[in-house]
Amino acid sequence: MPEHAPDNSRRDFLRKTLTLIPVVTVASTGLGAGASQLLAAPQQQPNVPATPPAGDYRPTFFSAEEWAFVQAAVSRIIPADELGPGALEAGAAEFIDRQMNTPYATGAQWYMQGPFNADAPPELGYQLQLSPQQIYRLGIAAVDGWCKANGGQVFAAQDSATRDRILSKLEAGELVFESVPAKVFFSLLVQNTREGFFCDPIHGGNKGMVGWTQIGFPGARADFMDWVERNEPYPFPAVSIRGERA
Repeated sequence: MPEHAPDNSRRDFLRKTLTLIPVVTVASTGLGAGASQLLAAPQQQPNVPATPPAGDYRPTFFSAEEWAFVQAAVSRIIPADELGPGALEAGAAEFIDRQMNTPYATGAQWYMQGPFNADAPPELGYQLQLSPQQIYRLGIAAVDGWCKANGGQVFAAQDSATRDRILSKLEAGELVFESVPAKVFFSLLVQNTREGFFCDPIHGGNKGMVGWTQIGFPGARADFMDWVERNEPYPFPAVSIRGERA
């Protein structure tokens, strides 16, 4: 993917992502029968699980196959490297699963009434009738179906280089699905991965505050702006809403 070009440092990329968390964009693609069937299914009620101990998380929204996909995808969107852990190690997959059990994921916070014009320009806002829950369910099934048809293995079973190529195809809109626009699914997946990497740890991601540490963000510290005005490096560790320290 272009964002991960070798000539860009990972730290610069992570800093930039704080200002590049996008609204889901719309590709010029119609929705097929798969989407219609899912739209008719009842929406899950919000049921956010308590934050479990690190390494002991069990998904409450995603199936085992979907969970494997999400973990594999976030591991390549922000991969671990010499600068530190990536999105998988930071708990971004857990963050996404927890978000799928909130009003946001059911579309309760979006305007979801028609008409739905998938060809409308992006500045007019979200134009599909799919909620984030539905985008994930349809998108994961579509990608895994494409992978099996073109190699016999689901996305999570591919090696890292192949996963990167598939994600690049999604980003470029080279894969065409009847159920959900590939670019819409990719955009939401990247957006939520970034959020999971940089969120307060209370939400399940950014474990150990690794995302904040890598970009020098202090977290919930009231005195940070005083140091900004001094134009000096901030000397204290990051602090979460709960008072945990990096």
